[in-house]
Amino acid sequence: MSASSHSGISSIFPIAIFVSGSDQQTLSLNHTPYTVGRKVDRDLVIADPRVSREHASIVSEDGEFFVVDLGSKHGTFVNGEKVDRRKLQRNDRLEFGGRDVAYLIFHPLHTSSNTAREFLSQISGIQIAPEASDLEKLTLFMDAARKLNTIGVLDEILVTLLEATLKLTLAERAYIFLRDNDGTLTLAAGRNSKGEPLLDDTTISRSVLDGALTSNSEYLVTDTSKELDVKGRQSIVAFDLRTVICMPLRKPLVQTTRAEQPAGGEVMGALYVDSRFASRDIAGVSRDILRAIATEAAQLIENARLVQAEEAGRRYQQELSIAASIQQRLLAVTLPEVPFARVNGRNMSCKEIGGDFFEAVNTPQGLAVVLADVSGKGVSAALLASILQGMVYSQLISGMPLTEIVDAVNRFFTYKHIGEKYATMIITRLRSDGDLEYVNCGHIPPVWICGNEVLRPSHGNLPVGLIADATYSSDRCQMRPGDRMILVTDGVTEAENARGDMFDSERLEQVAGKSASMEDVFSAVADFCGGTPLNDDCTVVELAYTGS
Repeated sequence: MSASSHSGISSIFPIAIFVSGSDQQTLSLNHTPYTVGRKVDRDLVIADPRVSREHASIVSEDGEFFVVDLGSKHGTFVNGEKVDRRKLQRNDRLEFGGRDVAYLIFHPLHTSSNTAREFLSQISGIQIAPEASDLEKLTLFMDAARKLNTIGVLDEILVTLLEATLKLTLAERAYIFLRDNDGTLTLAAGRNSKGEPLLDDTTISRSVLDGALTSNSEYLVTDTSKELDVKGRQSIVAFDLRTVICMPLRKPLVQTTRAEQPAGGEVMGALYVDSRFASRDIAGVSRDILRAIATEAAQLIENARLVQAEEAGRRYQQELSIAASIQQRLLAVTLPEVPFARVNGRNMSCKEIGGDFFEAVNTPQGLAVVLADVSGKGVSAALLASILQGMVYSQLISGMPLTEIVDAVNRFFTYKHIGEKYATMIITRLRSDGDLEYVNCGHIPPVWICGNEVLRPSHGNLPVGLIADATYSSDRCQMRPGDRMILVTDGVTEAENARGDMFDSERLEQVAGKSASMEDVFSAVADFCGGTPLNDDCTVVELAYTGS
C-alpha cells in the first residue's frame, strides 16, 4: 500500500468499520487492492445474495483511496449515491448491493505513536496572540487537534486536551473521566495549572460529577458563594471550591456530523474543571465554547479508542497466526503407505485455528484412522483437539483396543471438568483382509461406498466428555477391494448457502456415490455455498480398501 505525508505526519494504514446488524468489526486496509464481495477469497466477505461474488475494491493511488465498483449487479454506494469510482473521505459510508444491511465507514490514515507525540507537543506549545478571543483560541487549538484524526495515543490526547482547557479557562485543575466497558467511571487523566499530573480525585465535587453524568447535562458555576445550588454539596464547601465546571463527553455517532449530534447522546465520560477562587476568565468563556471542547474531546477520544482496538485486534491476529502455525505442525499427518489400503484427508478451518483433527497410523493390528470434532471454535477448541490427538496417537501406537482408547479419552475429558467441552469422534481400524472395526462417538455416520451402493453404518455411542461412566462399543464392516469409506465432520453437512440451506447428508451421499474423491467433496461444498463463508470447520477423510 502506498503511503503519503500530510503536514509532517507519517501515515500507516487507513481503517474501516464494518457494521452488519448489531455486529461491528474494525478492519485494517493494509494492502491494495482491498477486495469486497461474496466470494470466499475476498478480503471482506459479505454473505448477502445482493452482493456480487467480486463486487468492489478499495485501491490506493498516490496516498489517496478510492472505491471502485467491479461491475456488480446491484451497485456500490457512497453516502447513498451509486458510484463506479469515488475518492474516499473521512467518515464516508460504503454500501455494497444491499442498502442499510451491512456497510463500511472509512477512516483516514493514522500516524505512528512517536510522530503523534511530537505533533501533540507542538499543539500544546502553540503561541496564541494575547488579543485573541476565547473562541479564536479554541478554534486554533481544535483545528490543530482535528488534524490528528485517529492516532492511537489516547494518553497524549487526554493530556493535551486538559492543558488546552486549563489555558482557556485559567482554572487550577482539570480532569477527564471515562467509562470502562462495564460502565464503571474511572479517572483517565488529570493536570493542574502547573502542568503536573493529578492522580488523586478525592478532593473534587463528586456530587457535581455524578449529577452531570446522571442527567447528561452541563454544570457550570463560576462563583459558588453566590449560588444557592451548592448549599447541599458538602464537597464544594469542604474543599473550598469556588469554580466548578463539569461537561459530559457524549459518544459521537458515526452516521452523523457533529452539528447533528444529539444533545442526549450516550455519555462516555466527563470533563471536570475546578478552582479555589472565583474566575472572571471562566465567566467569560461561554457554555457553547465549553460544550465545543467536550464535543471535540469526545470525538478525539473515540477515534483514539478505535485505533487502540484495531491495534489490539492486529496483535491478536498475529498471536492467532502463531497459534495456527503451531497447531498445523502438531496436527500434521504423515499418511502411511500400506499395501492393502489408501488414505487421504484434509481440513479447512472457518477460523485461524479450529477443533477438527484427523490422524492415520499404521499399527500391527491394521491401518487406524481417527476423525474428531471438539465442540466450539477458536483457541479453546484447538487446544483440546491437540491434546486429544496426542492421547489417541500414543494409544494407537501402543496397540490398545479401540473401545479402551475411547474410554480413556472420555475419562480424561470428564475428570478434568473442561467447561462444557466435549468431542464427537469416529475411530476405525482396517485389517489387510478388509475387516474394518469402528467406534462412532456421536459423530456423523460414515459414508460407505460398497460397489454401486452407498451405505451409512449407523452404530453409535455418546460423544466423549459428556458422561463419566459412559460405555462404548464397536461394530464391524467387511470391505471388499474397491470399497471406500468417507468420513466427514458436521462442518461439511451443515455448510450453508446464502439462503440458509444446508449441504446436508443427502448431497454428501450423492457426491460420494459418483466415485468422488475427497477433493470432489470439498469442491461440491464450495459450489453449494457460492461464496458464503463457512460457519464451522470442515474435515474430509477418504479411506479406500485396495485388497491384500
